[in-house]
Amino acid sequence: MRNVTDRTSNPFDFHPPCERFVPGYGDANADFHVIGDHPGIHGGVDTGVPFTETPGAEALQSVLQATGLLETTGDRPTVNATYLSYLHLCVPPADGQPTDREYTELEPFFDAELRAIAAHVLLPVGERATRHVFETCTARPWTPATKMADLHATEIRGSGWLVVPIAEPADWGPDDGDALETALDRLQATDFRRESDLGRFIAGSDPYYVR
Repeated sequence: MRNVTDRTSNPFDFHPPCERFVPGYGDANADFHVIGDHPGIHGGVDTGVPFTETPGAEALQSVLQATGLLETTGDRPTVNATYLSYLHLCVPPADGQPTDREYTELEPFFDAELRAIAAHVLLPVGERATRHVFETCTARPWTPATKMADLHATEIRGSGWLVVPIAEPADWGPDDGDALETALDRLQATDFRRESDLGRFIAGSDPYYVR
């Protein structure tokens, strides 16, 4: 597959309507797209990189490295076919939470990023990100009875994506990291890429894979 861009941070050059924001980071041709809520929850306010600076981010990065999605961890991790981003990329006021209207205003940025990357596997982190992915990328309803503890590290077929929800890392119990590691290892041992080889329809012997 041809590289969309060689830029790791903000590869699509987004400029949202806010003074400070944490853009997407990673491989723009990623197989795995890790989706968080906003920088005030999942980190990156100072580093400018999603899923950094917090104990929860450190725990998540550790699992991603153990399963090969990250080669190195830290404030500027080295990714391996993985992309990290947020539903709401603007930095909220200290101890603030974006309003529903603010989430809606920034949704086009997230939607454009989601479709430009077209990862095979979506890894929404926490309830807000998981609920949004359910509502926009799967046919599975989100109800008041839906619990992240039940969804954590499970595989759900979406509309063109495989979805593996991740419970809020800051709230992980002693077995949640191991459960996610096992799930990601098991997934990567399968043919998880939803591709078709159209090479037989064109001249030459090279394969031509499409989603």
